[in-house]
Amino acid sequence: MLRRRRPLLRAAAVGGTAYAVGRRGGRQREEQANAEADQDQRIADLEQQQAAPAQYQQPPPPPPQPAPAQGPSMLDQLNQLNDLHQQGALSDEEFTAGKAKLLGS
Repeated sequence: MLRRRRPLLRAAAVGGTAYAVGRRGGRQREEQANAEADQDQRIADLEQQQAAPAQYQQPPPPPPQPAPAQGPSMLDQLNQLNDLHQQGALSDEEFTAGKAKLLGS
C-alpha cells in the first residue's frame, strides 16, 4: 500500500505546486496590468490639464515695470540752456542746436 501512495503523493505535490505557481503568475500579470492602467490614466490626466482652454488657466503675472529715469525735466534743461545763452556761455548756433536736440527736431 505504501507504494501506491507515493505516486499519488508525488502527483499531488507536483499538481499543487503547478497550481500555486500559475496562480502567482496570474496575480503578477493582473498587478502589472493595473499598474499600466493607472499610469495611462495619470498620463491622460496630465495631457488633459495641458490642453485645457486658456480661460481656465491663471495668466502669468505681468513683469514689473521699470522705474522711470529720474533726471532733469525738459523744461529744466531748456531753462538751463537759456541761462547759459543769456550769460554768453553759448553762442546762438549752440543754443539753437541744443534746443533742437532737446525738442527732438
